[in-house]
Amino acid sequence: MPKKKTHKGLKKRVKVTARGKIKAHTSFTGHLMSGKTAKRRRKLGKSIIIPEVYANVMKEMLNVD
Repeated sequence: MPKKKTHKGLKKRVKVTARGKIKAHTSFTGHLMSGKTAKRRRKLGKSIIIPEVYANVMKEMLNVD
């Protein structure tokens, strides 16, 4: 059976923490920030932990144990 390949696009966009959680940057931060409130902009600046439901699929794509 051939080896599983790492999904390179996902690898560039997320980081796996030491405890196996997946961190990613928030979306909606590229442009049009003037229409967003200061509170919303502040929250969008932080990274998020991907929910476990999606993280399991992503770990399989990244070949993480």
